[in-house]
Amino acid sequence: MAGHGIEGELRFAVLGPVRAWRNGEEVDLGTPLQRSILAMLLLREGRAVTPTEMIDAVWGEEAPPRALGALRTYVSRLRTVLEPDRPARSRPELLTSVGRGYALRLPDGALDLTRFEKDIADAESARKAGRAEEAAGLLRAALALFEGEPLAGAVGPYSEHQRDRLIERRLSVVETLMDVDLDLGNHAAIVSELIALTADHPLRERLRAQLMLALYRCGRQGDALAVFTETRDALVDELGIDPGPELAALHKRILAADPTLAMPGGGDESPPADEEVVHELPRPAQLPAAVNDFTGRKEVAGRLRTLLSAQSASEGVPVAAICGIGGVGKTALAVHVAHTADDLFPDGQLYADLRGYSDEATAPESALGAFLRALGIPPDVIPDGLPERSALYRSLLADRRILVLLDNARDTAQVSPLLPGSPGCAAIVTSRVKLADLPSARLIDLDVMEPDEALTLFAAVAGPERVTSEHSAAMDVVAACGFLPLAVRIVAARLAARPAWTVASLVPRLADEQRRLDELRVGNLAVDATFALGYGQLDPAQARAFRLLSLPNGPDISAGAAAAVLSMSTLDTEDLLESLVDASLLEAPAPGRYRFHDLLKLFARRALEQAERPQARTMALRRLLGFYLASAQSAHRLAYEGSMISDNLVVVASGRTFATADDAVAWLIAEGDALFAAINQAATASRAGEQLLPAADLLVAMEPLLESGTHTREFDHATKAVLATATRIGDPACELRARYVLGRVLFAGNRLTEAEQHFRAVHELSTARGEKVVTGEVRNALAVVVGRQRRHTEALSWFEAAMEFYRENGVPAGEALVLSYSARDHLGLGRAEDAIAAAEKGLAIFTEIGSGAGTARARYHLGIVLSRVGRLAEAVHHHAECLSFFRSSKQRVWEQRVCSRLAETFITAERYPDAVRHAEQALMVSREIGHPYGEALSLTVLGKALMAMGSKTRSLDCLRQAFDIFARLGAPEAGDLRSLVESAQVVES
Repeated sequence: MAGHGIEGELRFAVLGPVRAWRNGEEVDLGTPLQRSILAMLLLREGRAVTPTEMIDAVWGEEAPPRALGALRTYVSRLRTVLEPDRPARSRPELLTSVGRGYALRLPDGALDLTRFEKDIADAESARKAGRAEEAAGLLRAALALFEGEPLAGAVGPYSEHQRDRLIERRLSVVETLMDVDLDLGNHAAIVSELIALTADHPLRERLRAQLMLALYRCGRQGDALAVFTETRDALVDELGIDPGPELAALHKRILAADPTLAMPGGGDESPPADEEVVHELPRPAQLPAAVNDFTGRKEVAGRLRTLLSAQSASEGVPVAAICGIGGVGKTALAVHVAHTADDLFPDGQLYADLRGYSDEATAPESALGAFLRALGIPPDVIPDGLPERSALYRSLLADRRILVLLDNARDTAQVSPLLPGSPGCAAIVTSRVKLADLPSARLIDLDVMEPDEALTLFAAVAGPERVTSEHSAAMDVVAACGFLPLAVRIVAARLAARPAWTVASLVPRLADEQRRLDELRVGNLAVDATFALGYGQLDPAQARAFRLLSLPNGPDISAGAAAAVLSMSTLDTEDLLESLVDASLLEAPAPGRYRFHDLLKLFARRALEQAERPQARTMALRRLLGFYLASAQSAHRLAYEGSMISDNLVVVASGRTFATADDAVAWLIAEGDALFAAINQAATASRAGEQLLPAADLLVAMEPLLESGTHTREFDHATKAVLATATRIGDPACELRARYVLGRVLFAGNRLTEAEQHFRAVHELSTARGEKVVTGEVRNALAVVVGRQRRHTEALSWFEAAMEFYRENGVPAGEALVLSYSARDHLGLGRAEDAIAAAEKGLAIFTEIGSGAGTARARYHLGIVLSRVGRLAEAVHHHAECLSFFRSSKQRVWEQRVCSRLAETFITAERYPDAVRHAEQALMVSREIGHPYGEALSLTVLGKALMAMGSKTRSLDCLRQAFDIFARLGAPEAGDLRSLVESAQVVES
């Protein structure tokens, strides 16, 4: 640019705020628009600019209508500002008109941008000539010209665009300077500067590469690799792209500890192709050998492979966390799936046994050290700290497809540093602990095998021919193993090693629960040793709970019952039990319910015998029985409002309370199996006398459960167990309770003679001992049972005795019960008016005292009486009302009775389709609950309804079935049916 003889008088700056100086003093350039016009003229470097270009540059699309006039005003002002005392035509103008436009003629060196570009050009020449120190100095001098944001104070589209260009230009020069410093070996000096630069420009891959190289040369390989990981994550998050090939190549060279990187200039040049081969990372293949006889688990194995094949960057790293009790086959499944998924991970597999349940669990640092060595990192460059090792490890796995199998993990803290960080890799973790806090992991709770899978495994190890020839015995064996794969494998291996043994010979050996765990050992494999590893990790409170909860014989236990066993609050107990569920030492089949695997329960009981004194075990069972009795008493009181039984039970503990009778009966049904187990356990205990009375009282308190029809066999077995013990030790209080419940069970099965015998024995014991617990109920029961045998006069005398007892003791519900039940015997004697009066009075009393169950029973009996006297609509109304109650309260025995009575009434009313519908409902319920007498009644009324509809063949079939059942039960109804069946046969023929 030609000079004008005024050099030194004017100086301009655009590498910061737009400014001007004359003879060292700053000039006031006016408004932002005026500065913007000057900036454009300066950047055009003497080339002319048309008014249209200037208007577009300064105002853009928002130019005012008189923009041209304003522009000319601004240019005039700039002339005045830049050369206020210029003599007219004494020398060329600085800001001159060119055609219709304008140009700014600057002297040499008057603009900072010009000086900047000259320094850059000189630096490039020096660098090419090998004068790197000189080049670095020139570059730093050039960069020093920047005094903030370029073109600050200027506005408009042109200034914005030029500002971005100048910022990018400066950053490019900074990158060049960093390269020169790296060439000079100044890597340590520029690390901090590069860290600041990459923080400001996180997506600038060249700066990132320079920082990686500088860190690597400082001996910070882990930090260098961490920079790559951060860069990749930033690029993926912000732009959805992976690092470019230059950065990826540098990353690979750092991973391989490429020696050329240590030399100045090594960061710019790629090594020869053959040298890359020398430093290529190895392909690890660390999986244990596959299990040759692996069987079953097809569904879960398929789910695992599908999970591992999910390689979407948006989904992250697939992690499968397999948990379950010791011996359930977690490792076998994980190894099997890992081998079958080999095609998904061409870069290899890493494996670590984390020994989470040993005394010396593998530290994450140690596992990472082994992984890094397997990935080709020399031991002397492996970082010491866990974060550094984890960062290096994840960097090594970036852009590779590697499967990591972490076996026997202790907890999430041990696992987290070992997980890959990049999509493309995947991990399988096995642990007895449910790693619910492991981020993004898919939890797979591995259960025991299905029976057919266990049988297949048994055959694979023991030999298929032996299983084929003794299939039933083999199924008994795997069932005794609880279908636990380890147990099945052990017992099959023992059988395979003993050709003289038969499968059947194993059955009695495994039947003995005291010795079963001892039988499940072979070589170095033992089920109890596997369980002991998990048990050994428990704290004292967990271990105590694990032991004591194995005491009850029930199939499972509620949190409330467990709290009684442990003598703790329910909330604390639930927290403790959930921790055992997380440790895979308990199962939670439903919210608030817990159970052991069968073999774990045997192990826990063995630990209990070793750790707890007999007295502690006895007290735990006593607390459990007390809780059950108190809860059942509350249930009985609600289900049978006004009954004396619940008030006469010997209750010394606290238990569940219930809001409604339906809730009470529902609890009895849900807890039925556990309640009977507790009763049987108490009855057969070595010192049964101490716990027999609460067990007998519990039987009586569970009386409402009889109406559900769900536990008839359990009642029969438990009452006989209590009765046998009571008779053996001479305990009349327990005997009368057991006989009363047994009489109820026998009556429900229409075994009337036996029921009467037990009820009479109960009455004698009750009278002799003056015990009132079931006195009224047994008199009422005797009345009903003899009435069923059509001894109506005797029945009414027993009812009168019951009424006398209830009146003496002020039990109106008992009086109402007697009145309701006695109505049928009045009918049997042909006293219809007395029958109706008794039934209506019973209903009135129950209604008055608010007894829902009593009211329903009273309606049932009143409906029968009204139906017999021809008041059919009223009978249907009462039966429909009580049917709704019995169904809602799940009293299925009563449900089938009411349906049968409704069917009878509809037959009388000649509404045969309605009769068939209710008879079929009664039949279905009877068969579902296993109630043969109810089934026979239902078949009888169904046969009569079908006969009336003309369906003779089906009717005869129903009547024959009913006759057979009645005859088998010895019921008097068999005689009534005989003639009906014979006449139906005559009609059919």
